Amino acid sequence: MTNSPEQQNTRVQQRATEKASKTKKPSRRTVLIGSLAVLASAGGGAGWALDRFVVEHVEQTGVSSAATATAAVASDSSATVTDTSYTSDLAEINITKTVTGSGTSQVTYFAADLNLKEGTVLASAFAKDSFGENITETTSAIAENNSAIFAINGDYYGFRDTGIIIRNGVAYRDKGAREGLAFYKDGSAKVYDETTTDADTLVSEGVWQTLSFGPAVVKDSKQVDGIDQVEVDTNFGNHSIQGQQPRTAIGVIDDNHFVFVVVDGRSEGYSVGVTMPELAQIMLDLGCKTAYNIDGGGSSTMYFNGQLVNNPLGRNQERGTSDIMFIAGQG
Repeated sequence: MTNSPEQQNTRVQQRATEKASKTKKPSRRTVLIGSLAVLASAGGGAGWALDRFVVEHVEQTGVSSAATATAAVASDSSATVTDTSYTSDLAEINITKTVTGSGTSQVTYFAADLNLKEGTVLASAFAKDSFGENITETTSAIAENNSAIFAINGDYYGFRDTGIIIRNGVAYRDKGAREGLAFYKDGSAKVYDETTTDADTLVSEGVWQTLSFGPAVVKDSKQVDGIDQVEVDTNFGNHSIQGQQPRTAIGVIDDNHFVFVVVDGRSEGYSVGVTMPELAQIMLDLGCKTAYNIDGGGSSTMYFNGQLVNNPLGRNQERGTSDIMFIAGQG
């Protein structure tokens, strides 16, 4: 029996749809929303999960005004930009790409060496110009909205409701819970224990930015013991940071001299990712006295001069995040 052209066309469309459904990999957010929707539909009060992990909870809007009022303002209109570098009176940025190993063991990472005139040149911005939980945009979108020449993803503070969050000299959250990284207005930076201080004290001491993720992978120019056993949070969807993963880390070489590193991963033949000890070794090789791990996985992103530098998960596609660290462009 011969099928009509309409029946043949319908079957072709069905096969194409089935093939697409098998090959398309859902994003972490899609999986999370789907899983939580199932929990919510199951009853028993599981709807709390959607509220906790998906629904936007905006606590403050228009937060960029605080940064504009206090951040360093450019005085030089003759900044120089190349494909991998930027030089102005406030910042010098040089980006390098490194490929190690081969085949299924190949690792690709990008390092941005930053020399700043003063600590306040390093700025931060929130997704959608709002502070709160579950508010996300891509690194590139946040960077473009804040006239950034350079940016990396931040600590994804909006995934949790704990930590000390100080951005551009303003305290937004004061719930110490873990090991944090503090940047000071004088250009120094150090790892600290959030549970032994508070946001007001840190601001009074000159803290300009904080990150709340971790762990520190390098201290006093040495790899930190036990980082291959650490878990960051034990809440839904974030049980472990171990194994070969995409990573973002910030290293301190000296006052006002930092190196921001993004390691791509989960893409065999391009970049498989690195373990925590391997990340520490990268940071040590770059001359870091201190190095601190921040949000990784599909969030690991580096942006420069209007372009995505790295290739997240080997798909050249960004995942939304809650915040960025950036250098504003000049000229």
